[in-house]
Amino acid sequence: METNLLKQLVGLRHELHQNPELSGNELQTKKRIKEFLETLGVRNIKDLSDTAFVCEFQGDEPGPTVMIRGDIDALPIQEINSVPYKSISKGVSHKCGHDGHSTIVCGLAKALLDDPISKGTVLLLFQPAEENGEGAKAILENPKFNYKPNFVFALHNLPGYPLHHIVCREQSFTAAAKSIIITLDGKTSHAAEPEKGINPGHAISQLIDMFEEVSQPNPMLSDFALATPIYINMGDLAYGVSAGYGEVHYTLRTWDNEVMKEFIEVVENKVSNIAAAADLGLTIRWTQEFSANENDSEAVDEIRHAARQNRYKYEEREAPFKWGEDFGLFTEKFKGAMFGVGSGENCPALHNPDYDFPDKIIPTGVNMFHSIIKNLLK
Repeated sequence: METNLLKQLVGLRHELHQNPELSGNELQTKKRIKEFLETLGVRNIKDLSDTAFVCEFQGDEPGPTVMIRGDIDALPIQEINSVPYKSISKGVSHKCGHDGHSTIVCGLAKALLDDPISKGTVLLLFQPAEENGEGAKAILENPKFNYKPNFVFALHNLPGYPLHHIVCREQSFTAAAKSIIITLDGKTSHAAEPEKGINPGHAISQLIDMFEEVSQPNPMLSDFALATPIYINMGDLAYGVSAGYGEVHYTLRTWDNEVMKEFIEVVENKVSNIAAAADLGLTIRWTQEFSANENDSEAVDEIRHAARQNRYKYEEREAPFKWGEDFGLFTEKFKGAMFGVGSGENCPALHNPDYDFPDKIIPTGVNMFHSIIKNLLK
């Protein structure tokens, strides 16, 4: 990559890092990325919403449509780094690397301007709200997103892997994830007379045990099913009152979308039985749903080929990653795949307060996407 272009891209990444915005609020992030693309000479930009847009690149001849997704939102995490471009937004920072993902897609736009496609169509999607699982869903439900790509691709930076290593696998790449909110309504009473009320405490303890019993935490098994406690609350800080209300939140993870459906059915049945036995009113709500990223074998072959072309070491991961990624909604609907780019073996983990996307892998991501596109549209 040309030195001046890399300098521009690094500058953009640092600017996005310094000015992060949470899911659904990426108004200025979108504006800054669009301004940068226009400075590069990109003109074919289509707004999808206040926080989402797509760039279209058309070849002279008909051919396949390839979509590349870049996510743009940040996390509610206070940064502890002391870099010059440290986040200026209190309690908000780019601790998943989306500042780097979107910068890579901007670099890809420049590569497509300098080396235009001769046939087919390339779509560069800048997507908000990945972190809460709402972004991809909103894009696919948006009538302005009237595309049917033949292939879709995305990447994620991977701490713990050597710089520039490409990591992928067929079938599930990231887990299906879904969070449950359980509310238990009983009846308050005097703490000296708990028998005259309905306290949810015992039911909550049964729920905790139940989630442990139904989990299959071995990641090497196909029926992997993990239930993680997130938040538990009961009553108020009033020592003369026996609690009459409880709330339990868990996140469920599986490798497979079908296994997730079965896991949900088991959990809902057991929760209902526990609440009924305790004479507690029950409400179950689900939130922040992520489908498993089901990597298509043909798309993975293209990733392997691009890695070889660019002389990047390729690693086949044995098991999927446990984290959720809403790109899974795209791979449910279209043929495609997500791959990882190593961020350094000693790089802080994703969502850590000291994480920072490594600028050195910006060209890596650009080269991978550009090679994939050229191979598919040659």
